[in-house]
Amino acid sequence: MRVSPAESAVMEALWVKSPLPAEDISAKIAGPNDWTEATVKTLINRLLNKGAIKAEKDGRRYLYSPVLARDDYVTTESEGLLGRLFDGRLAPLVSHFSEQRKLTPRDIAELKALIAELDDG
Repeated sequence: MRVSPAESAVMEALWVKSPLPAEDISAKIAGPNDWTEATVKTLINRLLNKGAIKAEKDGRRYLYSPVLARDDYVTTESEGLLGRLFDGRLAPLVSHFSEQRKLTPRDIAELKALIAELDDG
């Protein structure tokens, strides 16, 4: 399931807290993205049509919850990025970030620990 960058803002709001009515979702994401409430409702409807979220009637309004798990989304997006830009390989991605000086000392330490853990496993 493909979720656009704009739709992912709705998903992030729902992953943090759900269920939420459209008004609360809009209050969280409209301002920072310079969107109207109508734009947010359009994004909600797209996600409903894709099956990424569900709606439950609550009186005169609907409450929205994610169906798509954040871990599944992150996995799909990560694999897509690696496939499109790095031929499905992780090492060139890490190399790219190191060449651009985007790795902090903490990042490097975490990568070393991960590699050591993988070597021990």
